[in-house]
Amino acid sequence: MQYRKDRNGNELSMLGFGCMRFTRKGGGIDIDKAEKELLAAYHAGVNYFDTAYIYSGSEAAVGEIFERNHMREKVNLATKLPQYLIGSRAAVDRYFEEELSRLRTDYIDYYLMHMLTDVAMWEKLKKVGILEWIQDKKRSGAIRNIGFSYHGNTENFLKILNDYDWDFCQIQYNYLDEVAQAGKVGLQAAAAKGIAVMIMEPLRGGKLVNMLPEAAKKAMAESGRGWGPAEWGLRWLYNQPEVTVVLSGMNSLEMVEANCRVAGEAQIGAMTPADLETIEKVKRAIREKERVGCTGCRYCMPCPKGVDIPGIFRCWNTMYTESKSEGRRQFIQTVGLTRQPAFATQCIRCGKCEQHCPQRIPIREKLQEADRDLRPLPYKIAISAARTYMFRITAGGKTKDA
Repeated sequence: MQYRKDRNGNELSMLGFGCMRFTRKGGGIDIDKAEKELLAAYHAGVNYFDTAYIYSGSEAAVGEIFERNHMREKVNLATKLPQYLIGSRAAVDRYFEEELSRLRTDYIDYYLMHMLTDVAMWEKLKKVGILEWIQDKKRSGAIRNIGFSYHGNTENFLKILNDYDWDFCQIQYNYLDEVAQAGKVGLQAAAAKGIAVMIMEPLRGGKLVNMLPEAAKKAMAESGRGWGPAEWGLRWLYNQPEVTVVLSGMNSLEMVEANCRVAGEAQIGAMTPADLETIEKVKRAIREKERVGCTGCRYCMPCPKGVDIPGIFRCWNTMYTESKSEGRRQFIQTVGLTRQPAFATQCIRCGKCEQHCPQRIPIREKLQEADRDLRPLPYKIAISAARTYMFRITAGGKTKDA
C-alpha cells in the first residue's frame, strides 16, 4: 500500500474503504462478511474508512468491527453530518452524539458536512452556528479534521471551498466526470490550497466496469496492458498528484485484494500518452450513446437567466449512457437542488449561448427536449418538495428546527 499526506502530515492510504455498499443479509448488514473484508483491507495497509449517518446500519457495523478487533486507534475514521436534516445547533449536537455512539468512539478523524450541492446549504449551516460548533469540537479533539462532501456545479464548489479553512474535501471524480460537478477545476483548486481531496464514485458505482460498451472493452484489451476496467479507472486517478485518497465500496475479498494491489503499484505520472489515449477511446465509445454532443467546455455560460446548460446536458446524456434513473438522480443533485433555480424552463431563447458554442449545438431546442426527459411530472413534484424542505426559511430569516 502506498500513502499520500494531508495538510497536517498524516499519511493516508491511497485506497480508502467506502462503507456504503456492505453486503446485506436478512434485512441488515452481513457483519461477519463485512468484518472479513474490512480486516483484509486493514492488513493490506488501508487506514482510511468512510461511512455516513444515512448509510443504513453502516456506522453501527463499523463501530462494532473496530471495537472487537481493537482497531479504532490504528485507523482514520470518516463520517458525515446529515446537513440536510439540520435546522438548529441542538440538532447538530444530537446527530453527532448519535454517530459517536454508533461508532463506539469519542472522536472522529475526518468529519464531513454531507452532500452539499449549493453554497446556500453551507450558509444555512453557518446561520445555526456550525462555525462555532466546529471550533469547539476541534478544540476538544472530538473532531480532528473538518471537510465537506460535494455534489453540485463547479462554481458553487469553489465558493464553499474558499469560504472556510477546510482540512479536506470529498468529490465525485472519474474519467467521465472531469468537467462535471467539482471536476478537475475543483480538484486542482482544492489541492492548490493544500487540502486533501478524497475521491468518491471513482468507477461511477461500478458502471465504468459493468456497463462499458464493447468498443470500450476492446480499446482496453488492445492496449496490451492487461488491466481490467476497474484498474484503468483507478490508475487514471492515482496518476494525478492532486488526488489523496480514492474511496472504493468494496464488498468482496477479491475486490479488496485487486484494489489494494493497484494502490500498491500505481505511481503519479506513470500513465503513458498511449494509456491516456486508451482512456480517450473508452470515453468516445461511451459517448456514442449520448443525446447531445456537449463537452462541458462552458463557453455557453453564464446564462443570463441562470440555466445550467452544461449540467443539464450532462445529466441528459447520463440517462442514455447509463440509465434514466441515474441521469435523473444526478440532475436532482446537481441542478434541481441548487438554491438559485437553474432549470431549462428559465430559458428565454435569447440565443446568446448558441453564439459561443464550439460544437454548434442548437441549445435552445435541446434544452427543451432535455427538460422533458429529465423532469417528468413525478420528478417535478419531488424536486419541488425537496427544494421546499432543504431551503426552508422562516420569516425571521432563520432556518427552522429539524
